[in-house]
Amino acid sequence: MAEIAAALVKELRDLTGAPMMDSKRALQEANGDMEAAVRLLREKGMAGAAKRADRATPEGKVGYRLAEDGQRGTMVAVGCETDPVSNNDEFLVFAKKVLEAVEANGPGSESELEEERSQLAGKLGENIVVTGAARFEAVDGAKVAAYAHPPRNKIGVLLQIRGGSDDLARKLAMHIAAMKPSWIGRDDVPEDTVAQEREIYASTDEVQSKPEQARGKIVEGMLNKRFFGANVLLDQEWIHDSGKKVGDALGEEGAEVLEFERFELSAE
Repeated sequence: MAEIAAALVKELRDLTGAPMMDSKRALQEANGDMEAAVRLLREKGMAGAAKRADRATPEGKVGYRLAEDGQRGTMVAVGCETDPVSNNDEFLVFAKKVLEAVEANGPGSESELEEERSQLAGKLGENIVVTGAARFEAVDGAKVAAYAHPPRNKIGVLLQIRGGSDDLARKLAMHIAAMKPSWIGRDDVPEDTVAQEREIYASTDEVQSKPEQARGKIVEGMLNKRFFGANVLLDQEWIHDSGKKVGDALGEEGAEVLEFERFELSAE
């Protein structure tokens, strides 16, 4: 096997960031050809990344960027396997690149960084994946707000709201981060979903044990409190004042939620 000079190994490491022994083996396989060694390391890195693709990514970062005038907002979630990697400088640089790509060209543009993602996964030895990308453009006098839950920034919310103060918008984003609503209002919930939930409640022992004439009212009460109250934003209890619903807090300032996106990196 060819003897490889230490200076050549160092040059390859500086070019690729690969570990010393991997760099040395690549140069040996390539008979000292630097270009061929770089290609070998890239191929091995991508192959390793493919093997890791099914591994969970409960760690990482959710990041956002807002235009100064509040007319545009972008948010991305980039996952990895462990907390140390989520704070690795190279991982953070890649996550920033993803954010910038989506900000410039919209969701889907993160695919242009696929080769870089694959190489970084190979270098860091973990599965790395873009798990979410969103960009909102404000319409009809609305504004875009955002929130990432500190200190680990694993949960983030992007929100478009019309009316109300900046403070309300931020508080609302914080509420969505904490309470995980699935829909803005009841009208947004698919009819078949409501029908299914109603049927489930109607079949419970809790309802079946009651007089038949009272069951319908009981089911509607359960649906309002347990389903709509848990999953519909406007029906949720306002985390900043438990005496109000979110709809009440919005109504006080004449505000309306147009859309939201919530990203969370977790083991689920």
